Amino acid sequence: MPTPNKPKQKKLTISKPRSVKANPSAQKLQEMIAEAAYYKAEQRNFSPGFEEFDWFEAEKEVNKRLRTK
Repeated sequence: MPTPNKPKQKKLTISKPRSVKANPSAQKLQEMIAEAAYYKAEQRNFSPGFEEFDWFEAEKEVNKRLRTK
């Protein structure tokens, strides 16, 4: 009895990921900055008086990460 033909397997080709700059919405960007600022404040045990500093530092950090992706 003849054996059934096996279906030919296609070769998978994996392309290298392209460098894509992230472009989040304004709301998503605010959320990312707020989260980063929160963690900066947490590292100082939420000492008052550094809120703006944390926000600006978080803003710089998030923007830098988005540019390098």
